[in-house]
Amino acid sequence: MEKNFNATMRACFIGYIVQAIVNNFVPLLFLTFRSQFGIPLSEITFLITINFGIQLLVDMLSAGFIDKIGYRASMIIAHLSAAAGLILLTILPFVLPDAFAGILISVFLYALGGGLLEVLVSPIVEACPTDNKEMAMSLLHSFYCWGHVGVVLLSTIYFYIFGTDKWMYLAILWAIIPILNMISFTRVPIATLVEDGEEGAKLKNLVTNNFFWIFMVMMLCAGASEQSVSQWASAFAEDALGVTKTVGDLAGPMLFAICMGSARAIFGKMGDKLNLRRFMFLSTLLCVVSYIIIGFSSSNIFAFAGCAICGFSVGIMWPGTFSLASANIRNGGTLMFAMFALAGDVGCSMGPTFAGFMSSAFSDNLRKGIAASICFPIVLAITLLLERSARHSQRDSKE
Repeated sequence: MEKNFNATMRACFIGYIVQAIVNNFVPLLFLTFRSQFGIPLSEITFLITINFGIQLLVDMLSAGFIDKIGYRASMIIAHLSAAAGLILLTILPFVLPDAFAGILISVFLYALGGGLLEVLVSPIVEACPTDNKEMAMSLLHSFYCWGHVGVVLLSTIYFYIFGTDKWMYLAILWAIIPILNMISFTRVPIATLVEDGEEGAKLKNLVTNNFFWIFMVMMLCAGASEQSVSQWASAFAEDALGVTKTVGDLAGPMLFAICMGSARAIFGKMGDKLNLRRFMFLSTLLCVVSYIIIGFSSSNIFAFAGCAICGFSVGIMWPGTFSLASANIRNGGTLMFAMFALAGDVGCSMGPTFAGFMSSAFSDNLRKGIAASICFPIVLAITLLLERSARHSQRDSKE
């Protein structure tokens, strides 16, 4: 990789940390908002819906907007929105007549930034002249996991030392990261994803490409396989370890994120010695095993260990699919990455919803609900085999 693109890569890594901040900081304050502003939990829960709903909307609408103004301007807007949302969170609830409205406006702003980052970061890294794009993509996505762990751990330490009533100052401190990274994106070089003289694929070109649909299904299943367990990791920590909800909220999601980040970091460091497709296929099989352990183990401790194994197994699914798609679909451009981000986010919503629905069908048995979600890693394994078959058929037709 050319030396001057090292700064671009670092800025992209930090970009995913910014996304981790906007997705994971405010949920730590939900009970604080209830006690400080008298906001009922029913309204506070709506903040989660707004955050990810806005990000889904950005996934759908951003491709044309980004291509018109360029990656650099879009990245600056993304970081500015994230920082503005965090800063206004410390102001609007105190100055508006309705504190919830102030929080909602702030969430809207940083969700806009988070959605743009999800669409932008991967294609910018893919465009960088890296020696091994698969390794770079995996290492990139590990930074979201480390950002998640860092936000939860450092925020918890801060609250323990200074108290939750001083949360406003911590929000300002977290806002410094997107501000500094925004400055970085005004300077770093940004390569073109689409080759000179050509343009990115149009929607019509993508939907008529068989590979596109294979990778859309893979992205959906990657998101669902991850979140079907991740969203319930806290409950498993409480049940298996017999700890309080606060400790469970830390132990379950943090362990899952650490294991997921470790898998991505391992491939990011050793990807030149590993076959991506084989690594992904074995990971889907390991994911199936983890679901079986969670669903059918008679031991709570083993079930909790299954959550950790699941975290490791899903680590390569999302970035690996991006890498395979980039290799198979020429000049997919921003639209392709936006559509894949959309499919992944739909999967992230579908997975835990399906697990919850099936849990209710089994008399509120959460383990059985998650066991039913084993269909997602199984379908992902099948689509990997279909991708391999389609790739071989395409190569044979050219010979």
